[in-house]
Amino acid sequence: GDDGDGGDGGDGGDGGDDGGDGDDGDELGEFEVTVTQGNMPSGLDPHDHRETPTDVVMLHAYEGLITRDAAGAVQPALATDWSRVEGENAAEFQLREDVTFHNGDTFVAADAAYSINRIVDEEVGFASPQRDQLAGVTGAEAVDETTVRVTLDGLNPIVFSEFATYCDIMQQSWTEDRSKSEIGQQMNGTGPFQLDSYTQDEQVVLTRYEDYWDDPAEVSELTFTAASESSTRVNQLLQGETDVIVNVPPQEVNRVNNSDAGSVSAAPSTRIIYNGMRYDLEPFSSRQFRQAMNYAIDLESIVSNVLGGFGAQTGQPTLPEFVGHNEDVDPYPYDPEQAEQLVEESGHAGVEIELNTPVGRYLKDLEIAQAVAGYIDELPNVSASVNQRDFGSLVDELLTGNIEDKPPWYLIGWGEATFEGALVMTALLSSDGALTSWSNDEFDSLLETAANSTGDERVSALEEANALANEEAPWIFLNQQFSVYGVSSRVDWEPRSDERIDAYAMSPSE
Repeated sequence: GDDGDGGDGGDGGDGGDDGGDGDDGDELGEFEVTVTQGNMPSGLDPHDHRETPTDVVMLHAYEGLITRDAAGAVQPALATDWSRVEGENAAEFQLREDVTFHNGDTFVAADAAYSINRIVDEEVGFASPQRDQLAGVTGAEAVDETTVRVTLDGLNPIVFSEFATYCDIMQQSWTEDRSKSEIGQQMNGTGPFQLDSYTQDEQVVLTRYEDYWDDPAEVSELTFTAASESSTRVNQLLQGETDVIVNVPPQEVNRVNNSDAGSVSAAPSTRIIYNGMRYDLEPFSSRQFRQAMNYAIDLESIVSNVLGGFGAQTGQPTLPEFVGHNEDVDPYPYDPEQAEQLVEESGHAGVEIELNTPVGRYLKDLEIAQAVAGYIDELPNVSASVNQRDFGSLVDELLTGNIEDKPPWYLIGWGEATFEGALVMTALLSSDGALTSWSNDEFDSLLETAANSTGDERVSALEEANALANEEAPWIFLNQQFSVYGVSSRVDWEPRSDERIDAYAMSPSE
């Protein structure tokens, strides 16, 4: 999860108990849809990846025990009921009956337990890169055919939040009968679509699974392709070669909207874009200097002019849709005079700083970085410039776990599909977080309180942590990224905030 691209449990429809009987398929007819992302999936093993483009393909064939609707609320999927086991560090899921895998075999609790163990226990399969997505889960076992018990290493206040976003269910016997490379090129899930063909790095073709437990999908055939250049994707949409494309740049929006081919549809995503500053190095070791950097930029102008309005200002690590967001904390106002004064007070007047940024990974990332450095460079007492970086090598530096390996000042993004502010703050700002470049004892103890409490006590600890982060300014707070899609006029579909492109929710336009 270099930039927090989590895995996903697929979206199993509306959780209705009237499993599709497979007879409706004839009435539905043909409706073929093509989706073009920026990258192809890295493989088809649902437990062996850590990036959103792979995830988007997986969620059509594989499902989780529970899932989320478009608003982020937890919904039934392969489980119809879930609860904590009283007096024990455990949780239980009651499973749906009459669910079949794509090979026709019946789904049972042993399959669910195996899938969980394959992620959290290296000895079951391999070292899954999704291990931390089920943090606090130590294992699982089938109690009977329709009950799976999950063991936890403590209270784990977010266990159901984790399962609603992560842990695709595989069939134990099917998986054990295949080599690792075969699993990565075949699919056998319970989802509304089954694999038709896979050409690595070129395309994945899925077809409607007629025996799906819920109503069959309206889409009869679903093809995934990729084009790394946004202009290529836009041209393919306008020429009718594809139906849904990702990351339409602001300057192309009017061209898409003014065409007969389709229109742009956007949604706030769960991804935050920010500038990390290493607190152990001057000038960023000074709180006044870090605050000055936030006052120096006109964030409102960046959102409206650089991002064309496809973004929202932030002033804390936790987005408004997330658990723990503090409504009383506002973004920093644009105040260059205050910035100049704080730089003087910090003792670092005359300093030269360089912003490391990836190019082409996030919506307008380079342009955001150039705007930030430009505003700061306008201060009479600071000089700022931009250093364009390869995304992969920048992420390698950020992920070593050693603060000395990180650039002093950098732009990065982080998406968190669980809607849990605690996971964002732990990964990015706690003293031993995966991507942290800051350390603060008071902040750590607030996160510790949140981890060991539930309900209002937990939320208020997280709200306090957000207020403290705003005041201490470990980052230059930038924008919430919007997902900006181009959608064919043939297709009726609304984008979601968690970056899932769910073809089960697509229908032909009226």
